[in-house]
Amino acid sequence: MLAAVDLGSNSFRLELARVDGPRVEPVDRLREPVRLAGGLSRDKRLDSDAQARGLAALARFGERLRGLEPMAVRAVGTNTLRVARNAADFLKRGEAALGFPIEVIAGREEARLIWVGVTHMLPKSAEPRLVVDIGGGSTEFVVGHGFVEPHLAESIYMGCVGWSTRFFPDGELDRQSFRSAELAARRELQVIEKAVRKSGWQEAVGSSGTARAISQALIAIEATDGTITADGMEALRDAMIDAGTVSALALPGLKTDRLQVLPGGLAIMSAIFRELQVEAMLPANGGLCDGLIHDQIARFGVADHHDRRESTVAHLMSLYQVETAQSQRVEQTALGLFGALEELAAERYDALCLALAHASRLHEIGLAIAHNGYHKHSAYIVEQGDMPGFTSMEQAQLASLVLGQTGKLPKVEGRIRDRAEWGALLCLRLAVLLHRSRADAALPPLALRVTPKRFVLGVDPQWLEANPLTDYALSCEADEWKKIDINVEIEGLAPAK
Repeated sequence: MLAAVDLGSNSFRLELARVDGPRVEPVDRLREPVRLAGGLSRDKRLDSDAQARGLAALARFGERLRGLEPMAVRAVGTNTLRVARNAADFLKRGEAALGFPIEVIAGREEARLIWVGVTHMLPKSAEPRLVVDIGGGSTEFVVGHGFVEPHLAESIYMGCVGWSTRFFPDGELDRQSFRSAELAARRELQVIEKAVRKSGWQEAVGSSGTARAISQALIAIEATDGTITADGMEALRDAMIDAGTVSALALPGLKTDRLQVLPGGLAIMSAIFRELQVEAMLPANGGLCDGLIHDQIARFGVADHHDRRESTVAHLMSLYQVETAQSQRVEQTALGLFGALEELAAERYDALCLALAHASRLHEIGLAIAHNGYHKHSAYIVEQGDMPGFTSMEQAQLASLVLGQTGKLPKVEGRIRDRAEWGALLCLRLAVLLHRSRADAALPPLALRVTPKRFVLGVDPQWLEANPLTDYALSCEADEWKKIDINVEIEGLAPAK
């Protein structure tokens, strides 16, 4: 059992994880909205209220960590504790409350650890990534690829708490305040702008609570699907200005403490997009605590060098005692059918193939709860469970496929993004239907094709005649797709010459 404690400028976090071979299994997470940076005076001293909030949080964390070996716990302080003149006094009292030593790490070390956490929570990529972490008191920028050490790591003294306090002190939201906050952030970014742009990154990822909050806000105002874009942030800024004050903001899914620092975070993120020429950014689940955990593992000499999504899926299959033979039948048939839709999926084909494979392996995990409505139980587990290696968007997509594997289709209408995903879902539904007998009997030749107006499944008519139950089920399946205005036709397949 390993533990990580992050004394951040906005919130304090605790993460507990169990290491089991190559797997790192999250056990518990705690978060306290301390807002330590909000208690930093002009002369860089922590006021008594901020210290009291921090010590109370550390005392609660200490109770949770009681009994762990000293080597199993790593606690670090970040930007506010780097700059506070009375940090030493606070840390002495904080260590007594927590029961473990606390180290204050430098900005670049924080950036490196964030990189370690993010890369172990995302699929491995050969292309270089830019990871941005907007914290409460500082913002970290890291560029690298794979699981190796990053080749660029920078930290800038600006964060969502400090920027919100400085430019939106009374919680009032107006265009001039946003403009001033963004210009100030762009000025800070000029120090690293050339180095980051020359680093050759291909994909941008946001690892902080700020990035996830912006993503959730964009979904709430229906600006994007959660992807952070310049246009989406402009729409969000307009919505916030229309609200007038932070207290008047209505963004479902965002907690009050996160709303209070969202204006500053949004201004910083907008500046990053402009200065670094970022077109789109995806939110990631990994962060500093995850990096601390994996850094401890590396110190203990345990290696983890494979796609974490595969080990996550394998673990869930084992945990819920999935019938491997059946999942393999469904996966083979679903992927075989989806091969005909490669042109429709275009550049997303490989990603959708992988999602379809994972959905095939996990589609029956809900049987461990109940047979009735098992697909709903399966989808809930996939959507709500800890799935290291998957981004939040990948996890949501996987849950949608699993939920839509059988039953009525209108329930997934708002969750499937485009025709390529509908095609993937059709392949999964057909595979589940065709293997309902759970037997190894060979299927007839199948041919799926797509036209601008419909999907067409070709099946040997003689086989259909010999299997009337499946013939009837395929007819019902075609009728189900009509309910969402998608034409699926079943036609006789000419015998092979």
